[in-house]
Amino acid sequence: MRTEICIIGAGPAGLLLAKLLRQADIDCVVLERRTPDYVLSRIRAGVLERITIDLMHKTGCAERFSREALIHDGFEIAYAGKRLRVDLKGLTGNTVAIYGQTEVTRDLMDAHRTDGTPIEYEAEAVALADFDSSTPCVRYRKAGIDREITCDFIVGCDGAHGVSRAALPPQAVTNFERLYPFGWMGVLAETPPVSDEIVYANHARGFALCSMRSRTRSRYYVQCALTDTVDNWSDTRFWDELRRRLPAELADGLVTGPSIEKSIAALRSFVVEPMRFGSLFLAGDAAHIVPPTGAKGLNLAASDVHYLSTALIAHYRHRDDRGLDTYSDRALARVWKAVRFSWWLTNLLHRLDDDGFTARVQQAELEYLQSSRAARASVAENYAGLPL
Repeated sequence: MRTEICIIGAGPAGLLLAKLLRQADIDCVVLERRTPDYVLSRIRAGVLERITIDLMHKTGCAERFSREALIHDGFEIAYAGKRLRVDLKGLTGNTVAIYGQTEVTRDLMDAHRTDGTPIEYEAEAVALADFDSSTPCVRYRKAGIDREITCDFIVGCDGAHGVSRAALPPQAVTNFERLYPFGWMGVLAETPPVSDEIVYANHARGFALCSMRSRTRSRYYVQCALTDTVDNWSDTRFWDELRRRLPAELADGLVTGPSIEKSIAALRSFVVEPMRFGSLFLAGDAAHIVPPTGAKGLNLAASDVHYLSTALIAHYRHRDDRGLDTYSDRALARVWKAVRFSWWLTNLLHRLDDDGFTARVQQAELEYLQSSRAARASVAENYAGLPL
């Protein structure tokens, strides 16, 4: 098989890129090792910045989003019995939208199904070859038959554990990583959210987060040990612990119910440089991971897709390779700003085991945010999304 772009991974980054390329009459094929049902079963974050929303509209995939998304003008931080609201709209003129990553993926899948985009699900033994040349190819197995795709470029959108990043020569890249000494115990429940906006809580017992997927479905998290397991957390234990970490007025209004999904996530920051090697480009989680505290993962993937789709379109339409040549530097400049903000917010809100120094610094920082409009504006600018 011959195509212009071979995209590895049918998550939101890969599907969004494929839609933009197809709109520009650029041929592409998407390979995904999982089934569509498995892809849709992955529960991920759902805070969308303007860049992600704009790309959904640009691809014509925002009809359901426009009906169902919850637009948030701000968010809250609870600490020391106080509640601090960061007014995103008032401070920056921007808002964020609550719309699950699974729903973004579903909308893109439906659009590609209508368009007839060639997406090979259950593609096994995917292997990238000759991407240090101008004639790369991708080999894989489907239904027991070995196949090969020759192409101009390969784009790895297959996540942190995919084959794309693993194919890079170790001596050609530099990895940067920060591991956090705690995890998030998360629960999804068919219950109304405890607040109309997202609430982050800094508490002596540990961090907590109150979020939502819709007006009837809530997503909650509490900080836990990395050694903890889901089996240690009954629904009753989780709800009791969450109440302890929330201000009284929120705890009293918390509606509980049976969990429909539980998981524990470790937190880390990871960046690989560069994001291009020859004819291979990385985008999204294949190139960078951020802790979910700042809600940047999907939005960074969208900004990568924006830069890369624009560059590929310029290459094919105008034989202009400036965008391809600068893709890695432009993407990484925005990635590192998001990594910094996610790292800062994570360290601000979580309980760290030290002599109390960190807790005092956190308290001082939160009091400063409470008293300074300029400080809140900086947080709001980063949270709502920095410009491209």
